Amino acid sequence: MKIEFKKFDELTTRELYEILKIRSEIFVVEQDCVYNDPDGKDYDSVHMTIKEGNEIMAYVRIIPAGISYDDCSIGRVVVAQNGRRKGYGKRVMEGAIDYITSQWKEDSITIGAQAYLREFYGGLGFKGISDEYLEDGIPHLDMQYRK
Repeated sequence: MKIEFKKFDELTTRELYEILKIRSEIFVVEQDCVYNDPDGKDYDSVHMTIKEGNEIMAYVRIIPAGISYDDCSIGRVVVAQNGRRKGYGKRVMEGAIDYITSQWKEDSITIGAQAYLREFYGGLGFKGISDEYLEDGIPHLDMQYRK
């Protein structure tokens, strides 16, 4: 297993392609959600991948404060279909939380979580801070982590 953190300009074209591919496979195809994935936030974000060999098993986008929320944020959380139920989701989220708290010295993180994952994120220390709302036709809620 290989864990990497890269800024946008550090990504190779192949890595960027693979990241966009897995995001599209999960969010657009699997979840049948038509939306504009390249939203401009990737440029300022840190991209965390967990790979087995050359295959991305899990990915998150770590977003600085002031872009999505007043706090830092974690978004585009994906686990490859063949990597599910193997702990990759928890590992990638713990890695992102650790990056934000240790590298950026931030103690608060806000996410827009798909509502069905409330318990998963709750197990990582996130608490709901909003009512549910629809985003791209999928129920979400804002959740916040405080160190």
